[in-house]
Amino acid sequence: MPDPATLTATEAARSIRNGRLTPADLVEACLARIAERDPTVRAMAFVDPALVRAAVSRARGGPVHGLPIGIKDVLDTADMPTEYGSPIWRRYQPRADAASVAWARAAGGLVIGKTVTTEFAVRTPGPTTHPRDPGRTPGGSSSGSAAGVAAHFFPLAFGTQTAGSIIRPAAFCGVVGYKPSFGMLPRLGMKLMSESLDTIGVMARSVADCALFAGAVARRDLGDPDARPERAPRIGICRSPTWSCAAPETRALLESLAGPLSRAGAAVVERELPETFSAIVDAHPLVQHAEGAQSMGWELAHHRSEISATLLTLLDRGLATAALDLEAARSVLRDRRATFSAAMEGLDILVTPAALGEAPQGLGSTGDAGFNFMWTSLHVPCVTVPAGSGPAGLPLGIQIVGRQGDDRATLAWAQWVAAAA
Repeated sequence: MPDPATLTATEAARSIRNGRLTPADLVEACLARIAERDPTVRAMAFVDPALVRAAVSRARGGPVHGLPIGIKDVLDTADMPTEYGSPIWRRYQPRADAASVAWARAAGGLVIGKTVTTEFAVRTPGPTTHPRDPGRTPGGSSSGSAAGVAAHFFPLAFGTQTAGSIIRPAAFCGVVGYKPSFGMLPRLGMKLMSESLDTIGVMARSVADCALFAGAVARRDLGDPDARPERAPRIGICRSPTWSCAAPETRALLESLAGPLSRAGAAVVERELPETFSAIVDAHPLVQHAEGAQSMGWELAHHRSEISATLLTLLDRGLATAALDLEAARSVLRDRRATFSAAMEGLDILVTPAALGEAPQGLGSTGDAGFNFMWTSLHVPCVTVPAGSGPAGLPLGIQIVGRQGDDRATLAWAQWVAAAA
């Protein structure tokens, strides 16, 4: 058997069920990877080997029995500190798990540690580096989760997304990221920044892993994306209103997709969103920052000096937003959600870029969410799968977008695209 730490979640789960692998051996392999590589990758905000070893003996079956899980440090954990990427909450110890963490444990998952997030999952980066090039960002805000899955610290991880915080880092790090339909995974116990946008999702090394993990947490059947569908999908290649931001490698990647997808049997057409969807470009950040400022009321009142200058600028911008402007922006997002299904008429999925390009150099920024915030605003399911590499040899991803609530089919089609592209 290969190093257990390199197995996908579905492979590891199968080996555990068949008795070829024990949860203890899998945990030890992952802890060894963390000990070896985290001094450089710096994906972990907290890890206590004794704690996860003790949890192994208590695990009792379930869909993700014995699988180590990384928890983004904006989700509360009853047995580990939760600091939200901010000095304001240093050494804070919640009394309860976030609901999604609790359901992951109930499904047999083993929490191996907390993963680094940007400050309050917004902007200012933590210390995490790209697992293939420590001089580049792994993306964010789910930085540690993406880098940790890619570096084989754990096969499964939670991420959260307000704009592009699951899809973009997953694409940068060459793993699979799945942002479910809004609200599919319970948010109680998450440090919310945007009531109407924040979404909990997952990262893993295969689409089937994401379906297994998210299905266990949501307590619903998301199917087996590896199963061959009865027909090929109807795909719309969508550049989206932010296409002008795409790097040359992303432009080349999207241009190259129609041929292999068509040869695999898909009906492929060009499909751009109606011009009215361009209004999301201005509406999304207005809603995000205004709701973020509302959510940060206590921190602004009592710890303003401990908020980074970058985040403070965004929060002050949110506080200055007029109530009528905020409601108008919210109305734009509601209206576009209502019309998105019609914009996809005749199609099963859209295929669109997952990021502007490969992971950029430097650690002062986690990249741009230009190809992500649109779909987050629409509350639809999105999956990014690895697809080639950029000029520096780093991963690129393509994003598969479905209709709200149609998560099972979106995951299945994402795997179809991943196999065909």
